[in-house]
Amino acid sequence: MATITVGRENSADIELYYEDHGSGKPVVLIHGYPLNGASWEKQTTALLAAGHRVITYDRRGFGKSSQPTVGYDYDTFTEDLRKVVTTLELDDFALAGFSMGGGEVVRYFGKYGSKGVRKAAILSGVPPYLLKAPDNPEGVPIDVFNGIESAITADRYAFFTGFFGNFYNLDVELGKRISDEVVKSSWNVATHSSATASLACVATWYTDFRKDVARVDVPTLVMHGDADRIVPIASSGARTAQLIKGAKYVVVKGAPHGMLWTHAREVNDELVKFLS
Repeated sequence: MATITVGRENSADIELYYEDHGSGKPVVLIHGYPLNGASWEKQTTALLAAGHRVITYDRRGFGKSSQPTVGYDYDTFTEDLRKVVTTLELDDFALAGFSMGGGEVVRYFGKYGSKGVRKAAILSGVPPYLLKAPDNPEGVPIDVFNGIESAITADRYAFFTGFFGNFYNLDVELGKRISDEVVKSSWNVATHSSATASLACVATWYTDFRKDVARVDVPTLVMHGDADRIVPIASSGARTAQLIKGAKYVVVKGAPHGMLWTHAREVNDELVKFLS
């Protein structure tokens, strides 16, 4: 199993599990909550077929990576990403982030700049700033996030069941664009994540990325579904596309938050075209 050591907690190393396949221009795919790098499987297949080298990794606390009780903030997440980039000696690479992964993409530019980065893609991303505030009236009220934290604390397994209902818009898409087996697989991945990470990541969703977004200076694709119930498009994708100069903005009609699976063809067509 391929891992990269990114830190240490007491007597144990903190290691990230990663996969590195194909050849050509590298693309690093950063997953969303509460899944893992394998959630990009439909995009990985398309990108490999298009001649790219595709790197996926599991965020700390999720998938096959270590499950520490520390480091659940975007500075640390992005330091982890940087360690992946430097360990694999990547250059002329693209960064693509889904949901939470969009935060690592823009924070990377905020912390490290764009040297070596060829392109960026943000899909169903949490930037620029999800929290409603006096200077951010388009955001989501803090009570919503507090309610999510309470539900996870009470019974995270039950929470994940309801979460995926809205993640995939199952009342609309189940049996059409997604099967019950896929939903069960997602639930299983989620329940094997760290209990600490499951809760601690919620507060990271409303990190203020506005200064980071302003530093994105490479060709950027912003994609978002207009039926996203997890990360509202008006508070996120639409604003990110406005704030990144020259960004290509693609609205996927009818797509839920989990469009990597439900609308894989539409996503893949745009992503492959953009990265080619």
